Amino acid sequence: MPTRRTVSLVTLGCARNEVDSEELAARMEGAGWDLTESAEGADVVVVNTCGFIEAAKKDSIDTLLAAHDSGAKVVAAGCMAERYGAELAAALPEADAVLGFDDYAEIGPRLDDVLAGRRRDAHTPRDRRTLLPISPVERRASDVAVPGHGELPDGLAPASGPRVLRRRLGGGPVAPLKLASGCDRRCTFCAIPAFRGAYVSRPPAEVLEEARWLAAHGVREVVLVSENSTSYGKDLGDLRALEKLLPGLAEVDGIERVRVSYLQPAELRPGLIEVIAGTPGVAPYFDLSFQHASGLVLRSMRRFGDRPRFLELLDRIRDLAPEAGVRSNFIVGFPGETEDDFAELAAFLEDARLDAVGVFGYSDEDGTEAASLPGKVDPDEVARRTAELTDLADELTAQRAEDRVGTELRVLVEDKTDDGAFEGRGEHQAPEVDGTVLVRGTGLALGDLATVRVTGSDGVDLVADLA
Repeated sequence: MPTRRTVSLVTLGCARNEVDSEELAARMEGAGWDLTESAEGADVVVVNTCGFIEAAKKDSIDTLLAAHDSGAKVVAAGCMAERYGAELAAALPEADAVLGFDDYAEIGPRLDDVLAGRRRDAHTPRDRRTLLPISPVERRASDVAVPGHGELPDGLAPASGPRVLRRRLGGGPVAPLKLASGCDRRCTFCAIPAFRGAYVSRPPAEVLEEARWLAAHGVREVVLVSENSTSYGKDLGDLRALEKLLPGLAEVDGIERVRVSYLQPAELRPGLIEVIAGTPGVAPYFDLSFQHASGLVLRSMRRFGDRPRFLELLDRIRDLAPEAGVRSNFIVGFPGETEDDFAELAAFLEDARLDAVGVFGYSDEDGTEAASLPGKVDPDEVARRTAELTDLADELTAQRAEDRVGTELRVLVEDKTDDGAFEGRGEHQAPEVDGTVLVRGTGLALGDLATVRVTGSDGVDLVADLA
């Protein structure tokens, strides 16, 4: 009997990367590799890297170096590996292989090569948008590798499920579910479309099947992830595909809550707002990628909207769901941003009543149009504006949380504290980024959906008693 080989898989970055890692895990397991939680003692460590911003790239490099120090063979995969390929391999000899997305289908043999000491030349990166037809509806016939969209090869049946190419790497009642990959937008600050490729939706039947599989593995909330969920269905010939899919997902036996992330304000159709705001089992939660509120800055970003239009959108949402959760991210110090532009952004935050806000100081990203734009803001000024807006956002989101004191929430219980209380999230809170609810009471279990009354707040976090 052949000796079993062991691999440790480390995931960095966003929830989309989590799904990609679980596809890789299923492929590895099907190819005869045993997965271990720790790098210590593993034959190979695969690091699913993030290549979005400088801080994420540094974290990826540090993790790869730490894996090398464990004595295992080291493989770089994921976004940073895809984005830089041979350049990363030359700069990081500690990595025994740098694998791109095209290698994922053959991850087992690639790891065999690494373990045997057979070197394989890293790929030369390409703009992955050019690999798919320009017309979205023609993309379904393509065989271009799209992570997280894997089809189960004949004869490959991972122990965690026979029909879905996925192996859960963590427990808990919440899991991301990939809706689509890639992006057709051309935001001047973003490099993601170049290495993630053009937009490709997963067929509704495939998404529903994976939701049923997740429910069978103890998941009670699925979080739909993509680079742009509002574009779902454009390549399937149906721009209302998400409105039709969400009620079906909410009806999956065992799934108590469906959450949609990564919504583009310019593409948010009235019908989709109505479905998210009013469908039982779908969280009235709007993860809106505003990025700024000055019309001039947004045009320079090659985005659409401004402060009045965004406030009008929020009013439409709250007319349908007054307690809807809304979060967004903003870039401060974009090239050409004036003090008046910054003041417009701050004024928007004061009016918007957002539940969660991410603030990022602008920095040039390789290969983006914004890197060559004139009017660069001095880095010290970027840092000052970032700190000022962050302080304002913290104050405003804390006020928003305080406004929820006295209200009732439906909380998904996800953890138990040392003193016997429970921790979970309301409908307005996404995993890891939007705060939590500390629930005081007895008789709860992980995965329960409990009705609670909010009694206090601490920043964006809430305290509640069982209702």
